[in-house]
Amino acid sequence: MAEKKIRVVIAKPGLDGHDRGAKVVARALRDAGMEVIYTGIRQTPEMIAEAALQEDANVVGLSILSGAHLELFPRVLDACRERGITPADTVFFCGGIIPDEDVEALEKIGFQGVFGPGSNTQDIVAFVREHVKQPA
Repeated sequence: MAEKKIRVVIAKPGLDGHDRGAKVVARALRDAGMEVIYTGIRQTPEMIAEAALQEDANVVGLSILSGAHLELFPRVLDACRERGITPADTVFFCGGIIPDEDVEALEKIGFQGVFGPGSNTQDIVAFVREHVKQPA
């Protein structure tokens, strides 16, 4: 019996239209054998949560360059929780332009991984593999 693939939703919340980094991460995860759903730019927290629910995601990865991460990321988590998706059973990670002093706040609300500019995509792949409970 074949193993189920890890399902990852990659999303860009807010008005940030720069998605090269998100696409690079999505491609690296896909190349590593994961099933990746990229939602595109300018997603609302509700759209991201709905995609995670509909796609039965094991992982939700958010990318942001606008500096609105402390405003938008908690809203994404709230919208996910409203749909029964929690950091207890889904891995949440984020990346982009996130100052070091904001990492702890993001970890406290449920992000298990925070990746800044220049992060190695293989480190992100390894992080996802380490943190996802293998799908049944």
